[in-house]
Amino acid sequence: MSRYEIAIFDVDGTLLDTREGVIASVETAIRKFGYPMPEPEVLRSFIGPPIQDSFAKTYGLSKEDADRMAAAFRESYKGENLLKAKPYDGIYELMDALCRRGIQIAIATYKRQDYAEAILRYFGFHRYSNVLYGSDFEGKLKKVDIIRKCMEDLGLKDYTNAVMIGDSWHDANGAEQLGVDFIGVTYGFDFKTRQEVHNCTSVGSAEAPMELLRFFE
Repeated sequence: MSRYEIAIFDVDGTLLDTREGVIASVETAIRKFGYPMPEPEVLRSFIGPPIQDSFAKTYGLSKEDADRMAAAFRESYKGENLLKAKPYDGIYELMDALCRRGIQIAIATYKRQDYAEAILRYFGFHRYSNVLYGSDFEGKLKKVDIIRKCMEDLGLKDYTNAVMIGDSWHDANGAEQLGVDFIGVTYGFDFKTRQEVHNCTSVGSAEAPMELLRFFE
């Protein structure tokens, strides 16, 4: 019997490759405010974390200016860029296998709640779970808050039978703060090697979606 009964998934870099749409909207916001365009590697770093934090870090902005750029990003992203994404190879097969094994699935993402609902429904992930929480409109929620909302929705008080799956230290840190186990994936945007995952508090890593299945045996 599996050690875990609950699998909580991140979205960007874990379920979906969202780089095309996110980067297009980041570039739109940067051009609107007249800032120099950063190198591609820096642009890729915008995928996953709270968008206002990335603008602030890249350009040394005040909270107010970063929030204005984030608003411009969201105005662009809510259109056709939102759906410029690709499910990772094997991710649906993984979801099907988890469901067959009776694993409950939840989704915790930094995407704004309405965007998260739209993109996950478009790509069919609503078939696997109706427990989905994203960021608030003000972007105040941290990953630990979003994971906690999933756990509360599931009615859980004992977090030892749950595991968070994501591609970044944001996911790892949020899980650690709650006492939830963490598995890092290296096929997404942040972690590139197993060692990077193991540098965080984690129980293991996976280089492809179906590799995750071994943690539920």
